[in-house]
Amino acid sequence: MLTVIVHGRWGSGGVGCPPPADCAALAAHCCRMAGSCLKGRFLSLFDYKTEKYIVAKNKKVGVLYRVIQLSIIGYIIGWVFVSKKGYQETDEAIQSSVITKLKGVSVTNTSESGLLVWGPEDYVIPPQVKTFTQYVQTIRPLLETEISSLKLKCSVVFSSGIMSGRCLRKDENSNGTCEIYGWCPIERKFKPHRGPLLTNAENFTIYIKNFIQFPKFKFSKSNVLETSDDSYLKKCRYDEELHPYCPIFRLGDITQRARYNFQDMSTFGGSIGIMISWNCDLDKGYSHCHPQYYFTRLDISVSNTTIATGFNFRHARYFKNATGESYRSLFKVYGVRFNIMVHGKAGMFSIIPTAINVASGLALMGAVTFFCDMVLLYLMKKGNSYRERKFEDCRYDKQHRSTDAEFSFSFSKYLGFIHL
Repeated sequence: MLTVIVHGRWGSGGVGCPPPADCAALAAHCCRMAGSCLKGRFLSLFDYKTEKYIVAKNKKVGVLYRVIQLSIIGYIIGWVFVSKKGYQETDEAIQSSVITKLKGVSVTNTSESGLLVWGPEDYVIPPQVKTFTQYVQTIRPLLETEISSLKLKCSVVFSSGIMSGRCLRKDENSNGTCEIYGWCPIERKFKPHRGPLLTNAENFTIYIKNFIQFPKFKFSKSNVLETSDDSYLKKCRYDEELHPYCPIFRLGDITQRARYNFQDMSTFGGSIGIMISWNCDLDKGYSHCHPQYYFTRLDISVSNTTIATGFNFRHARYFKNATGESYRSLFKVYGVRFNIMVHGKAGMFSIIPTAINVASGLALMGAVTFFCDMVLLYLMKKGNSYRERKFEDCRYDKQHRSTDAEFSFSFSKYLGFIHL
């Protein structure tokens, strides 16, 4: 093996090995440098680096920057936190129960049924809240044979009963008629009278008792006033300002709040939607959670051209005469149907949505700086001048290069060997 010194000499000889003392010193120097380097890299983890800001004396960009900043601050404070209550956690999974009772008495006197007294048990059809205002009555016995008037060789296209399978003929040469099972006579056509037969139906009252619960916050409440006065529900009527916790509504007032006249609506019937809304800010306390009522008619389309306007249904009453023969009174009823819908939302302060919305606002503020930088550097006439000051080129100084060369030469004096 031949060892040649490239950059210098050791002692007075031209070729040879460095003294052992110098090798040990060199090794110690290298170890110190390596340890210092590793220590410097470790300590640099705890350095804080901040950005360098350049103040641009440009009023247009400055005004734009402040306007956008104020807009974002107004949006976050006014819309997110004040209007939408972005600092609250919400619960929209409302649990609700509704109990209804309808009260009122009316009298009718018609040629079919004579004088009749109608109470809630007569005109309220459970389980949904309905009350009828018009009806037509057909009293008919149950006959085993009802002869249809169709003479098509014992074939029936339309029928009001079930065919027995028998064909009845006067003689062998005549066309027969089909025998059917059904009630006789058939339901007669009826055109409702103008106005309700139950004339005072608009003065009937409906009692709507509603219980709600928000399970996330373990909050529950009712739309009935919490009082020890037993006579309160007997004399109160709902009023948005005077009696907001009275759950008793007059039918005429309900249709009026839905912007319809009860007398006109009672002719062919209709469907009314009663919406109970619970929007509760639980940060304000139990007493600030109130029900709000909205009324609308549901069987009217926007174009008002539907043929399905109104509401009617049929029900029957059965009885037997003195001889034991079965009879049925069929009523085709026109009335008002009430559909009760409950919805709501509760909110309470929580640090999680608050932190998320604040962080979103700060991110938007950072976007303002980026946007104004783009305007300043690329859309302004002096964009080149601003770019020169914002972005600096890092050039290696000659003095630093010469110093590094001297260090490289002195260091290579000890390490520059060629090993063959």
